[in-house]
Amino acid sequence: MAGKSLPEQNSRTALTLGDGSPARVWPQALAAGVATLGALSVGTCLGWMSPALPLLQDKTSHFLVSDEEASWIGSLLTLGAALGAAPAGLLAARAGPRRAVVLLGLPLLASWLLIAFSASVAELYAGRLLGGAAMGALCVAAPMYVGEMAEARVRGVLGGLFQLQVTAGILLAYGVGLVGNARTLSLVCAAVPAVLVAALPWLPESPVWLLGRGRDAEAARALRWFRGGADPEFELLRMRATLNTAPSRASAASVDALRRGGLRRALAPDRAGARALLVVLGLMAVQQLSGINAVIFYLSAIFANAGSALSPAVAAIVAGVVQVLATASGAALSDRAGRRPLLLLSAAVMALCLGTLGCCYQWPHALPGWLPLLTVALFLVVFSLGFGPVPWLMMGELLAPEVKASASALAVTLNWMLAFGVTKTFGPLLRLLGSPGTFFAFSAICVAGALFVLLLVPETKGKDPTTIQAELAGRHGRQRVGTKPV
Repeated sequence: MAGKSLPEQNSRTALTLGDGSPARVWPQALAAGVATLGALSVGTCLGWMSPALPLLQDKTSHFLVSDEEASWIGSLLTLGAALGAAPAGLLAARAGPRRAVVLLGLPLLASWLLIAFSASVAELYAGRLLGGAAMGALCVAAPMYVGEMAEARVRGVLGGLFQLQVTAGILLAYGVGLVGNARTLSLVCAAVPAVLVAALPWLPESPVWLLGRGRDAEAARALRWFRGGADPEFELLRMRATLNTAPSRASAASVDALRRGGLRRALAPDRAGARALLVVLGLMAVQQLSGINAVIFYLSAIFANAGSALSPAVAAIVAGVVQVLATASGAALSDRAGRRPLLLLSAAVMALCLGTLGCCYQWPHALPGWLPLLTVALFLVVFSLGFGPVPWLMMGELLAPEVKASASALAVTLNWMLAFGVTKTFGPLLRLLGSPGTFFAFSAICVAGALFVLLLVPETKGKDPTTIQAELAGRHGRQRVGTKPV
């Protein structure tokens, strides 16, 4: 390090401007807000199905969609996302996370135009598959960009913007679908990636990626812009220490390892990498197997069975508002309460809610009719506080720069493959186990998720990447899992 030592940095250490005042946060917030328009697009892709399907199955539609075709229209999105996530890490490593997000906005825009002007079910299939592929890839590139440019003291809040934008996108689709037709809904959804493609090129590239490519001067300029004029020298030194490799090799380590056939080296080259990958994959698995899609699928039926006067469309909007508010609270709390407490609270209360919901279906006349409504609302709140946003945030925090591209792609591919599996097998699972058994099974998975967090997931709140990697490797005073930075 050219003889320069690196003093310890923790959550109370912040960059300062020349006059001694703290570095400005608004440039980072602006960059995160624009980049996570990709997440807003993910939300519109997910939320489009609920309002669009009744419109497509209406007799006034210019072509009718059968129930089987509707099933494929829904599931092709998640299948496309799994396929698109796999090569996304290589794209981000070669082109840079910011440029990758911009490039991925183009096929997403094209997919919405194809859906809006489709004249057959086959064109709908193609649009959903293309949109899913772009959506899955954005789930790799956008969190990578935000995680690499954000300062440690605000990384939790800015990282939480990804899931917040997803829930906002779902709510946007629900709201537009309530007042417009299928084509209007699709065109409004198309406007989101259009704004993303137009706005993001004006912002700097990830300083970590630039530094890894040996473009130190550009990295310094980018970091100075993100920090609102703060001197970037100290943080650049820490970034070089985190890369822990020659600059030209660091950014392309995953690509080179894959080219040489070293898949294990590209994903988990050492103890720290193996532990980080295990934690990230585990969090993604619990997120998708928690029952979130099952609860959303059952939302209208739960409201109807509880005797609610709300229509299914209005009920969906109410649920969307609850998710947005809870996700916003979770993003604000992650840098205060920490990641582990939110995950533990989320998993424990989700298990309780799903178990209660199973009891409501097992003994429908023995329990009050309002209980399912309260249970679902609480489930959505705690999911949005913990297992909704935190896995995406920790993926960007735990994975080292030299493996982030390939390991993030694997994690997101697993996430969407599980989403596809849950979507396609939910009906057979209901027939096999019944509604009570299905929700009891999801409850058991959430219990296992709480144990996983308790035993294996480290706390990353307020820690810089160098400290996180040292603790994953068992160095830095051998702090135990979940301990706070000194």
